[in-house]
Amino acid sequence: MAGILVHGDNHFILSGPLPDDASAIKMARHWSIVQIGGERTLRFGEWEIRTKEFRENLEWAVIVPAESKISEGVLKLLAEISGRGIQIRECQN
Repeated sequence: MAGILVHGDNHFILSGPLPDDASAIKMARHWSIVQIGGERTLRFGEWEIRTKEFRENLEWAVIVPAESKISEGVLKLLAEISGRGIQIRECQN
């Protein structure tokens, strides 16, 4: 199972189940913060960042609130996903 986690102008294509709000927020924070000199893992619990995935395989979408706006490209992808009947969930802080 694959999905998209959106955090402002950043997004991640992930393999794994639909995360709950708390997990989605933790992942967005974990992968969005740059840690100079720190090792970055592509795994976070049940989820893993996918570097290659077909958009047709995306089965879930979650938006985590952020200060920045969602990019036009990601908005188009979210519209496509929604058009296929996949609900886009917005996390509540």
